Amino acid sequence: MPIQPLRHLLLSTCLAAATLLAAGAARAGAQDFAFAVINHAAAGVKGDGGLRQALAETDADNLAFVVVNGIKSPSESCDDALYAQRHDLLAQAQNGIFVSLAGSDWITCRDRENRSDAIERLARMRDIFYAGEFSLGASRLPMLRQSLTPKFRSYAENTRWEVGNVLFATVNLPAANNHFLLDGGRNNEFEDRLIANRNWLQHLFAFAALKKSAAIVFFSDGNPFGTPPRRSFFRTQRDGFVETRKLFSELAGKFRGRVLVVHAQGGKNKAAAHILWSGNLGSVGVGERWLKVVVDEHLPQLFAVADADGERR
Repeated sequence: MPIQPLRHLLLSTCLAAATLLAAGAARAGAQDFAFAVINHAAAGVKGDGGLRQALAETDADNLAFVVVNGIKSPSESCDDALYAQRHDLLAQAQNGIFVSLAGSDWITCRDRENRSDAIERLARMRDIFYAGEFSLGASRLPMLRQSLTPKFRSYAENTRWEVGNVLFATVNLPAANNHFLLDGGRNNEFEDRLIANRNWLQHLFAFAALKKSAAIVFFSDGNPFGTPPRRSFFRTQRDGFVETRKLFSELAGKFRGRVLVVHAQGGKNKAAAHILWSGNLGSVGVGERWLKVVVDEHLPQLFAVADADGERR
């Protein structure tokens, strides 16, 4: 073969190979992955049988990570032995595991005199489940905690991590009206956490805007967009989520990407789960079983809930 045609052939081959490599790199960089959320704080849950099954099912799936909402149900004990047992169980998972603190982990706890032991148990949960810099499980994903800020060093349960161009974060918003108490006087735990959560949300949105993230996904126990408490004849029940709901709407309105809140108040029917959108702000509830969410940049709204057979909705 003459030298000139040979050079053209080699050049064409190199260009074709470069095109294929570039296409492969583009596909590899595309946002197309899935994560799961397990609701172990559901009222009907007893023991760890359901959690073990959900972990086995999610281990068998191709997931970027798994969030477990609550390590115990309201009817289970609050002793250190159970906390340690659940920690060891989550640590054995194949996927990276992030724990989203649920109200049933600490709010319902009572001491031997049947007095509230919530604050002490909250501190113990933080010691056991929120001490490291990586997720639990075999796939150890790095994370950062709000407790790195000296002013909010108690709030280690508020964590953030990234996958692709999406920022993920847990925020301590317990079910049952965000642990607002009707007792007279100051609601110390509620009011202090309200300040911490405001700082946390503002920090996350500022960080995501700086990095030009495509989306922020929040995981919480309570549904900040749920129906406010009913008014009784004698008194008006304060809405414990009103400030957080307004802050979400305000910050999401200024953010160019998508904002998704995944909470644990989804009811019993997993098949009915779907994302409710209002502008760029969406929310979806997890039922008694685990929920799979797909992140795909080709989707109009970036996120979709997937059935066990892979069907999206």
